[in-house]
Amino acid sequence: MDLEDLEPRNQSKKLKDLSNWSFEDLEAYIAAMEAEIVRARTAIAQKKGVASVADSLFKR
Repeated sequence: MDLEDLEPRNQSKKLKDLSNWSFEDLEAYIAAMEAEIVRARTAIAQKKGVASVADSLFKR
């Protein structure tokens, strides 16, 4: 269990101050965030797949 699991889900995160970041740092940050988006979309697709299988099992 991560410590993040114990924090409220609706808590808004503070935005990072990007004004002092270099171009390279900003590009790396964007790449990391895009990878995280892909990871989240994959998790959503998996959950939807499981939900559709469960729905098909319990439908009459």
